[in-house]
Amino acid sequence: MATLLINGKSRTVDADPDTPLLWVIRERLQLTGTKFGCGMAQCGACTVHLDGQPVRSCQTTVAQAAGKKITTIEGLHPEGRHPVQLAWVAEQVPQCGYCQSGQIMSAAALLAKNPNPSDAQIVDAMSGNICRCATYPRIKRAIKRAAQQGG
Repeated sequence: MATLLINGKSRTVDADPDTPLLWVIRERLQLTGTKFGCGMAQCGACTVHLDGQPVRSCQTTVAQAAGKKITTIEGLHPEGRHPVQLAWVAEQVPQCGYCQSGQIMSAAALLAKNPNPSDAQIVDAMSGNICRCATYPRIKRAIKRAAQQGG
């Protein structure tokens, strides 16, 4: 048994300590906004925040997450109105949308740490997130928009 603090709620799950956090989030807690992409921490689709830092939940174990504040895309804002989420809509970022929760989580972590990032800082922070639809210019515009709106 492990106790995890996910989106502000304490949740007790029956999971092996080596279980990837992604599987607990999706399969046990039914928070399906966090996506499985590659399983090797290379694509960023499974990005969540662990104590405010973006991590790949496919390679983060339950033991590593226990006792830390975990935020998934569902917990970013209760109504989906985080400045990054609003900017994503305004800039019409998604095409297929599969990678977008991971992209948004990485962008939100960047703006929490650096409220006015340069283009180079955006590219660096987002480099671990792959978009097969190549919406990178829209992603950058959305991050800049969110920064202007206090994201």
